[in-house]
Amino acid sequence: MSDHSGDSPQPDHPGPHPGEPHHEGLGTRLNWLRAAVLGANDGIVSTAGLVVGVAGATGSRSALLTAGLAGLMAGSLSMAAGEYVSVSTQRDSEQAALALEREELAATPQAELEELTGLLEDRGISRDLAREVAEQLTARDALGAHARVELGIDPDELANPWHAAWASFVSFTVGSLLPLLAIVLPPHDWRLAVTVVSVVAALVCCGWISAWLGNAPARPAVVRNAAGGAIAMAVTYAVGALLGAAGV
Repeated sequence: MSDHSGDSPQPDHPGPHPGEPHHEGLGTRLNWLRAAVLGANDGIVSTAGLVVGVAGATGSRSALLTAGLAGLMAGSLSMAAGEYVSVSTQRDSEQAALALEREELAATPQAELEELTGLLEDRGISRDLAREVAEQLTARDALGAHARVELGIDPDELANPWHAAWASFVSFTVGSLLPLLAIVLPPHDWRLAVTVVSVVAALVCCGWISAWLGNAPARPAVVRNAAGGAIAMAVTYAVGALLGAAGV
């Protein structure tokens, strides 16, 4: 008979599989990722479209620098303000829903227990087990249980508008710097080519990173980013060239 006395005890419940996404912390991570990716993409594409459009009309380095800096500041502030307002509205809605749930738990605890039992039953749990689970969850944290099961909200991870605003501001600014520097630093004959290549390469990298962090397929994200940026630059350059040729 083999002696297993020195073996490590096996856990009753296996841990998470390596590399597999789980709910805990995922909401916060996705909120940060969403704000950062949208900000960086918008910064790259918006500023690239702006400076390439101006380059189609004029070769003046000062005009390109002025347009690029103006677009950077306007875009970063706009993104930050938009994220703050959007996430603040989301947070207000979440807090209002939690406040209502708190009142219902205080006024009609048995009805809320029955409601939680029914929600667990709807997820495929038998009636008796759903009742037992509902009672245990209610005893431990009634509001948290209803928030997660009924409302789909984690009370410990409510959206933070300031985090989203700063993430958008910083990421838009960083993204905008690439096309701005690419259009003003190279010699005149190389500006457009350097900008287009740099922007497309950055969008490819940004799409790949966002897909990797979100455990999503990389190819669709890369194609969307690169194609969108290329189309934006082509359209704005054509408009700028037409306006420049017309002497506007």
